[in-house]
Amino acid sequence: MSKMQLLHPLEHEDAEAVIIGGMVLDIHASPSIAANPGTTTPGKVYYVQGGVARNVAECMAKLGAKPYMISALGFDMAGNLLLEKWKSFGLSIEGILKDKDIDTPVVCNIFDVNGEVAAGVASVEAIEKYLTPDWISRFKSTLLSAPVLMVDANLSPPSLEASCRLAADAECPVWFEPVSVAKSRRISSIAEYVTFASPNEAELIAMADALLGSDEFRPLKGYDKKNNLSPASLFQLLKPAICLLLEKGIKVVLVTLGSSGVLLCSKGGPSSIQIPVDKTRRRGFGGELYRNVMKRFPPNSFLEHGRSSHFFALHLPAVPASVVRLTGAGDCLVGGTLTSICAGLDIIQSVSVGIAVAKATVEVAANVPSAFSLATIVDDAKCIYSSAKVLFHQSML
Repeated sequence: MSKMQLLHPLEHEDAEAVIIGGMVLDIHASPSIAANPGTTTPGKVYYVQGGVARNVAECMAKLGAKPYMISALGFDMAGNLLLEKWKSFGLSIEGILKDKDIDTPVVCNIFDVNGEVAAGVASVEAIEKYLTPDWISRFKSTLLSAPVLMVDANLSPPSLEASCRLAADAECPVWFEPVSVAKSRRISSIAEYVTFASPNEAELIAMADALLGSDEFRPLKGYDKKNNLSPASLFQLLKPAICLLLEKGIKVVLVTLGSSGVLLCSKGGPSSIQIPVDKTRRRGFGGELYRNVMKRFPPNSFLEHGRSSHFFALHLPAVPASVVRLTGAGDCLVGGTLTSICAGLDIIQSVSVGIAVAKATVEVAANVPSAFSLATIVDDAKCIYSSAKVLFHQSML
């Protein structure tokens, strides 16, 4: 007989974003000297709470939000560790399925001496097997007041579709986080429901190919030194793929460029994508963030390009950072952006905050920093916002 359990909630009536996806135990192995094949290497091994959706949700929690997590864990060491950590944040565990047959998702990453992932093995099949449309549909009522739903592409295509249909019924915008090149292709059946998507360059190309049903989009092939390209030149290479995603129904495409920042592309300006006021949450840290951002860089610099009939592309730069480890940076960029959107900031302000949060993340060893400094985030976000450049705007009439 199955031991499947619906865990009792702590508190969730004031939940903000709904996050659906994987909670994963990451095992990080970092050598202290360059590794040699065929033998062990001195270094450190760490257990780190991970998973794209979990990282995003933890980041939001550290920024004062109350994300509502829908995920699945086993009754094993990894599952118990992840659940106890989640409880320590004071967040709801109602949406987290526990089952004796679940092997809690685990990913083992081996890093090089520069902090980059050299190799990795992922055992995450449980996310697809147990995060089913039936389980997700139990939380339909939670979406009714949610300002946004984030889904990660670890979900099976049927579960992605079910999640997006529930969000559409609740008039809740959807954020699609591609996770990897292979899984990013799962956009093909849900593009019409997606408001925000946050691929890197390779995921963007894979998503465009999946939506077109061919391998036509290969603009970066032969550009091995693409890191030397200016953001404007890189945008021109990626523009056909970006345009396809927008034509297929995605409202905002955020192309993450690592240390080069973010390309923000949409069919309208910053005012065309806004959370209804009655769904914004401006208490605690989020409220302070909103007030500080609105005071330091109010949403007026780009409004001249804000008509809904325009294709709008903007480059927001990264800020210099003292890099310790790069894992978690992209997830925290999404977490910072989502927290800002939920507080009522516009998309350009929100992405500026997201990049500032990502900067704070790469300066620590964990996937998510133990705490964030509001003053530092706002200072960095203002610098990013002030340095943003419009790359393209054109009437689509």
